[in-house]
Amino acid sequence: MAKINIDELSEAELIDLNHRIVERLRFLSQMRAHSEMLDFKIGERVTFHPDGYPPLIGIVARYNRKSVHVVTDSGQRWNVAPSLLRRADARERHQATDPKVVRLKRD
Repeated sequence: MAKINIDELSEAELIDLNHRIVERLRFLSQMRAHSEMLDFKIGERVTFHPDGYPPLIGIVARYNRKSVHVVTDSGQRWNVAPSLLRRADARERHQATDPKVVRLKRD
């Protein structure tokens, strides 16, 4: 890998280099989020723990660009970073007392 001597770059070249670095970092972040997202299937039961709330359990409804759309058992809708999700275990899957989301069976 060639080393870049930034002391020899002009201001315009430094600005261009900065923009290219920022875009590359965004791309890598999106790829990482996309990879984590694919660990969860739509319709799968997941749990997450948002700040200021008790742990929530819900169903993956769809994928967004950088997050996963989750509908909780109480009907709330959350966009959650895939890194904050984990699969709900068997105990959590049946824990909902009055779910407003009904899982449909596929034939």
